[in-house]
Amino acid sequence: MPDPLLSFFIHDLRSGGAERNIVRLVNGVADKGIRTDLVVISKTGVYLDELDPRVKVFELPQSRAATAPLGLSRYLDARRPDALISSLTHINIAAILGRALARHRPRLIVTERNQFTRNRALKRGLVRLSYSLVPMLYRRADVIGAVAEGVRDDLAIATGLPASRIEVLHNPVVSADIASRAGQPPGHRWLCGGHVPVILGVGRLTRQKNFSLLIRAFAQLRKTRTARLIILGEGELRQQLTDEAISFGIPEDVDLPGFDSNPFGYMARADVFVSSSDWEGLPTVLIEAMACGTTVVATDCDSGAREVLENGKYGRIVPLGDVGAMSRALADAIDSPNDRERLIDRAQVFNLDRSISRYLAVAGLAGPRAVHG
Repeated sequence: MPDPLLSFFIHDLRSGGAERNIVRLVNGVADKGIRTDLVVISKTGVYLDELDPRVKVFELPQSRAATAPLGLSRYLDARRPDALISSLTHINIAAILGRALARHRPRLIVTERNQFTRNRALKRGLVRLSYSLVPMLYRRADVIGAVAEGVRDDLAIATGLPASRIEVLHNPVVSADIASRAGQPPGHRWLCGGHVPVILGVGRLTRQKNFSLLIRAFAQLRKTRTARLIILGEGELRQQLTDEAISFGIPEDVDLPGFDSNPFGYMARADVFVSSSDWEGLPTVLIEAMACGTTVVATDCDSGAREVLENGKYGRIVPLGDVGAMSRALADAIDSPNDRERLIDRAQVFNLDRSISRYLAVAGLAGPRAVHG
């Protein structure tokens, strides 16, 4: 009997949370000695260089998800994987259609990694159409996965799919290398042993992350105390956020250094980490910051933060859009940091080994047959 093959399908490896977690997952599976393929529509993205060389990457000849099912079906017939795991709604639809066209039909797991209703409202064109197909087509998958309980519940309500049919599959957030990567100095002038508190946000500069709220809350904080704010990431709202810092008279205390593939050095040295999102799936960067032992503040967004922080047990939770509450939480977090070791222990609930075990189980690859030397 040939060694089992587990395949993953995503559009590309751009600088997003879903893409980062897929790379961790495929690398972790490959590290267990399981043959691992990654199928992409575009072989591009900042995380390509982080792939384990044991992961075989296949780029489909089609350039869009709408036309990808044909190429995916040919891949399935050629490689004959035991299971296929896809991520993100429009890619999941392509995976379902691609498997239907193939002669070889592996076990199929489709995963939702963010709030279905929120994302649907933002999409246009064929991607928006794919969301309307979910109630009918997701039933054809062997497993429907969601990265958090809130994502599962939102998907069930929006689509009529039974919540009992949706498995919670946490992201593989905490890997063994986080501690060593956190030990690497980021080289930022504000994180070199100074005495001014540094607040950190990490994520794509998009509407979802609502860094505008963070800047406004920070501006309010600066009226009463000295502090600095770093927002690590890249995106279409860069200029808007820069202009907001100027308009509040705090440009010297706000820095947007761009994307960094190793945010852990920043996290480990910041005084407070903030997740200011309006919505999330499972907030990866929040868990990463906790794994670095950093005190955290998070908005009470749809899905994720309450689950991770256990309703405020491990970090401060503030109402959505409440600038004053966020500013007060920042001041309190600076003055009364959380216990470092307790945060690190909590983050381990979302570690790589646990996540891989769950994925292998739903893929039908758990057990001794799945692992070889």
